[in-house]
Amino acid sequence: MIQKKSLYNWLCLFGPIACIFYFLHVYIGQSIYPDYNWMKQAVSDLTAVDSVSYKESSRLSSLYGFCSCLCCIAVTLTIIGNKNKQTRIGVYLYTLMNLISFIGYTLFPLSGSGYQGKFQDIMHLYVVTSLVVILSIISLILIIIGGFKRNGNLLIAIIGIVCLSSMFIGSIGMGIFSKEYFGLLERFSVFSVVLFTCILGIFGFTIKSIKTH
Repeated sequence: MIQKKSLYNWLCLFGPIACIFYFLHVYIGQSIYPDYNWMKQAVSDLTAVDSVSYKESSRLSSLYGFCSCLCCIAVTLTIIGNKNKQTRIGVYLYTLMNLISFIGYTLFPLSGSGYQGKFQDIMHLYVVTSLVVILSIISLILIIIGGFKRNGNLLIAIIGIVCLSSMFIGSIGMGIFSKEYFGLLERFSVFSVVLFTCILGIFGFTIKSIKTH
């Protein structure tokens, strides 16, 4: 018997849509940004206020942020009442992280490539980014723990481990290797979150993979 999908299930598909918008913002931004070095420069440079790609990349980035938040909120609503406490709280925190990311980075884009030391740069790098990183780590750990429980989902736990490992590889690598590879290593961290949101949305659509039976 085919289970009828609710509105929340369908809204979860904004996760894959968000992923498409994110990689479009990267691809289009790089294509119109002269001399952009993706190995060296951060993704945030594409939406820096003084960059030539600011308008195009910011629009697509905003669409990504909106869709990812909508997806995570929908997933949150599909698991209300889930007896797996770790999974439930993990998704709640992951949703909060996406909301902070969307609102924070929209309000405080980098003023220029790299770090210029202005108020919005401080908010972007030290306030918003710190909150996003902390919440990402905590939420993924909880989702992983919940996934390994008897009433959890093993596949999403394994994917969570891969994404969390990728985040740590990127973060540690940025502190160890030359700045010439900063952009490459940063993408390990950033892309893992984008892809996990996409996957979380797919699981939210299937509902059986997350919901306790």
